[in-house]
Amino acid sequence: MRTLLVHPSGLMYSEIFLRLEPLGVERVAGALRAAGHEVRLLDLQVFTHEDLRRELREFQPEAVGFGVNYLANVPEMIDLAKEVKRRLPRCFVFAGGHSVSFIAAHVLDQANGALDAVLRGEGEVAAPMLLEAARDGGLGEVPGAVTADGTCKKVPLLLDSLDAPRPARDLTRRRHKYFIGVLDPAASIEFTRGCPWDCSFCSAWTFYGRTYRKVSAEAAAEEIASIREPGLFIVDDVAFIKPEHGDAIAAEVERRRIRKEYYLETRADVLLRHPEVFERWRRLGLNYMFLGMEALDEEGLDRYRKRTSPDTNVKALELARKMGLTVAVNLIVDPTWDARQFKLVREWALSVPEIVNLTVMTPYPGTEIWHTESRKLTTRDYRLFDIQHAVVPTNLPLYEFYRELVKTQSVMNRKHLGVAAAAQTLGIMGRHLWHGQTNFARSIWKFRSVYNAGRQYGDHQRKVRYELPVPDHRSVGPAGRKELYIHERQR
Repeated sequence: MRTLLVHPSGLMYSEIFLRLEPLGVERVAGALRAAGHEVRLLDLQVFTHEDLRRELREFQPEAVGFGVNYLANVPEMIDLAKEVKRRLPRCFVFAGGHSVSFIAAHVLDQANGALDAVLRGEGEVAAPMLLEAARDGGLGEVPGAVTADGTCKKVPLLLDSLDAPRPARDLTRRRHKYFIGVLDPAASIEFTRGCPWDCSFCSAWTFYGRTYRKVSAEAAAEEIASIREPGLFIVDDVAFIKPEHGDAIAAEVERRRIRKEYYLETRADVLLRHPEVFERWRRLGLNYMFLGMEALDEEGLDRYRKRTSPDTNVKALELARKMGLTVAVNLIVDPTWDARQFKLVREWALSVPEIVNLTVMTPYPGTEIWHTESRKLTTRDYRLFDIQHAVVPTNLPLYEFYRELVKTQSVMNRKHLGVAAAAQTLGIMGRHLWHGQTNFARSIWKFRSVYNAGRQYGDHQRKVRYELPVPDHRSVGPAGRKELYIHERQR
């Protein structure tokens, strides 16, 4: 079948700090192409809705699939699905992805016939089955497929091996638009899937059913060698949990004499347990690391069930500094913070050399805090579920909350991306501009146009057409720790 895969537009955070290649959609494209389908891919992070309309006219796809990993993209996806159906009534239209997997039946109902199915779970396994069933019948027998009547007969399947399919990167156009921080341009790669921890704000461990799978070292190195971009973001939820796996990939990279610049995300305790692995990757080109600290105090760490301590976080930062790594840390903003707590975070952020990033605590379907906090929701507007808006009551008046949030972000932005900081990175920018790369340079000047209290407060005043489902407040007990997704009761 002629199949067009579509990645939705970027979110607020990606307007400045990063724009990542649609790796999940690329992998699904690789699986469909291996199954004999003619596939095109359009990433609306770097293309427009008019480009999509042109693609529909010229390609005349028989199937259109949307990858929806973020709740905030659901309204856009539904509207585009309706437009596809208006233009191509016989086209099979489906959606899949992380966030939509948890609310599939609800999304189908809101789409009002524009979506023929929502595919839960890992698309590489089931997408080829789905298109075969769309052509030959038996849609309800596809594992993970939720059909138009909201039913799902079979649980999703998981990939037996992450070695295949390889991402169809050749289908992604305008690849020079993908970057993360100063890695401009940058591709993305996946070494593992799943996470053995059960943080209360995260749905990775529920989505993957508590599994943890690894790509083979040989396949990982072959894929790295095939990537043209000099920068590479390792997208694993926690990099190098298994030190022997990180070492094995490093050995293959060394053997092939591959040289890249790497950015990864890991935990403080993993870094402290296996410093030798990170030191080895440092020699291979690891320059940037993201540490999800989430909170500065014991109470906050316990609330998010990080299973670590403030002392561990401090030691990890000290170790990363000794390694010469540029580190970004994430802190979760509790909507109950007052002006004093924002001030304390600003003071701490200015006292350390690391880049400090703030995200707002947000209950997502599939997370444990969805069950504990979602009864407090002040809005169910999908578009506000982007970890940059408050969707539960704030202690400060909402506008004041945003003023404090933006004030805090502005202080940290000036520290690392302001004019004075830019003077320290002129060499990096110069090299980027010499090669025609403008993403990082543009990000330095865009902060105020993207982040301001008026815009964020105003976003709450927009007309709402699509809303999240009313939360199911049945207790999950020790809860949330069972597999809420893979083993949930079938409809």
